[in-house]
Amino acid sequence: MRGLGDELDLEEVRQVYLPLTQLISMRVHHAGDLYRATENFLDRPQPQRTPFVIGIAGSVAVGKSTTARLMKELLSHSEQHSRVELVTTDGFLLPNEELERRGLLLRKGFPESYDQKALLRFIIDVKSGRDVVQAPVYSHLVYNVTDEVVTLEHPDIVIVEGLNVLQPARGRGDGRPGLAVSDFFDFSIFVDANSRNIRDWYIERFLSLRKTAFQNPESYFQRYAALSDDEAVAQASTLWDAINSPNLEDNIKPTRQRADLVLRKSQDHSVKWVRLRKL
Repeated sequence: MRGLGDELDLEEVRQVYLPLTQLISMRVHHAGDLYRATENFLDRPQPQRTPFVIGIAGSVAVGKSTTARLMKELLSHSEQHSRVELVTTDGFLLPNEELERRGLLLRKGFPESYDQKALLRFIIDVKSGRDVVQAPVYSHLVYNVTDEVVTLEHPDIVIVEGLNVLQPARGRGDGRPGLAVSDFFDFSIFVDANSRNIRDWYIERFLSLRKTAFQNPESYFQRYAALSDDEAVAQASTLWDAINSPNLEDNIKPTRQRADLVLRKSQDHSVKWVRLRKL
């Protein structure tokens, strides 16, 4: 479950992630009680409540994907909510052709690079309790959305992981307030770290990928496979400074205060502290 370059050990799982899943399990249980009580009050009891949705946000290379995979694994071991699905918002990125047409290819991952309407429809369908909900799949190998889909059928918990999932709603053209994906989250997590550390982790990951995934002839980034160490560091630094850092500072980091829980990482990737919003 570890991401490339992301350190994780069993002691940290015991000290941080197991208690976190226990907290979330408690919230899932009480959310179910509240749902059933509300339905009984309205005299329209339903056999099954809608899924509990968890949002996980954070920068590129900070380790949010590892956190999401680990949370899925740990939460699925509970008999009360064993059906746990993980969906990444990468699948809702606009296709490269459309991004290029709009002049947004170098802003992939910025809020405007996503099909926000499709993402909202997906999360609304999930929280409406639809029997079958599908989400598109993104390939990091070809750096584009694919024709594949992930199908959700009556999950207990849905984890939605992505860079900008905690973005607030945008106003509509007629002045009315809009809807945000985060409006439908029952719990949200922001994976945080010092920006300088994240930059270092991004460069380290780029160097590792240059020797592995970038070697694949089908890789979108194969052109970087032949770079020397110095050239690779320079290229990764340029990509970070021009694209990922502005996205982090302008769009991702400002949403940290909207999270229910913040996981702050140290330079060695270990969790330094956890901050939980009071009820």
